[in-house]
Amino acid sequence: MEQEQLHSYFEQRLQAAKRQFERTVDCKHTEFDDLYPYMTEQPQFFWYKRYVAWQELLTLVGMAKDLKIEWQPLFIDKQIAFVEARVLDAKVLDEWFEEQEAEAK
Repeated sequence: MEQEQLHSYFEQRLQAAKRQFERTVDCKHTEFDDLYPYMTEQPQFFWYKRYVAWQELLTLVGMAKDLKIEWQPLFIDKQIAFVEARVLDAKVLDEWFEEQEAEAK
């Protein structure tokens, strides 16, 4: 796979992982819900699927770093800081969209 194709592939995968994580932050339906439809009634399921989506995002960012592919342009500064800190906590969930919402106003 050529470098340009690899870059394009990782960009698409990162965008998909980011979108999946953002859907979990918003408590929206994700692919993960389809895998475990019987779990959607359980309150802890929402946290679990957030952690799964977060880990997928961190894994792809880690691979992009290893391959020296730029991943930061897909994120705002605060999101980059959250990803680099690697810890998913309430602050990440509360502030993930903060700057995007402010820019939209």
